[in-house]
Amino acid sequence: MKVSIHWTYKHPKGRQVKLISDPLPASEALFLAEDFERTGRTKEIMFFDLTDQGWTKKELQQYLKGIETEPHDIVAFFDGGYDLATKKAGLGIVIYYVQNNKRYRIRKNSVVEEINSNNEAEYAALWLVIQELENLGVHHIGVTFKGDSQVVLNQLSGEWPVYEAEFNRWIDRIEGKIKSLGIKPIYEPVSRKLNKEADQLALQALKGIEINSRIELQIEE
Repeated sequence: MKVSIHWTYKHPKGRQVKLISDPLPASEALFLAEDFERTGRTKEIMFFDLTDQGWTKKELQQYLKGIETEPHDIVAFFDGGYDLATKKAGLGIVIYYVQNNKRYRIRKNSVVEEINSNNEAEYAALWLVIQELENLGVHHIGVTFKGDSQVVLNQLSGEWPVYEAEFNRWIDRIEGKIKSLGIKPIYEPVSRKLNKEADQLALQALKGIEINSRIELQIEE
């Protein structure tokens, strides 16, 4: 989870100013806030996550301790490739997360049939991500979903209207599962270049190449 630090800096001569940091990993934000406090010139420290929920220092410390053994800091990429001739879709997903102070990456793809458009393939890929998150035991936590489909992400975030009945069915299924898992979704459109890992997995699925892997990654200091 990323949070921004909101605090008041007070000068020895009485002047003060309210400051806000850029979003930071929660553990790093706590480290910096404690360093600010050691100066003796900081007061009224609060943390706000990407959904604008406020956290005190104690609440954030308890939260991080509570999720240490569960998957967290989750970023999920998805992409769907569509073959018009066969009406098959190749789905590709990549999930990055932290658990027990270790960082992992899941890569998976799949093929589904009776898909009518590329946009529907994108919805199917996002549904595959959510199913994998459920298998991973993810619940009651924020998840950042990244894809290159402006249609899917903007429709799910409510920024674009939905007219197609088949899209509404996918949205109802996705939102229902997200709600039941207690996931707080953040939808972030990215370029195809930044989504190339999921895109490659989707293409491999259409070629009959099955991928299902989980590896531990080095955590950057």
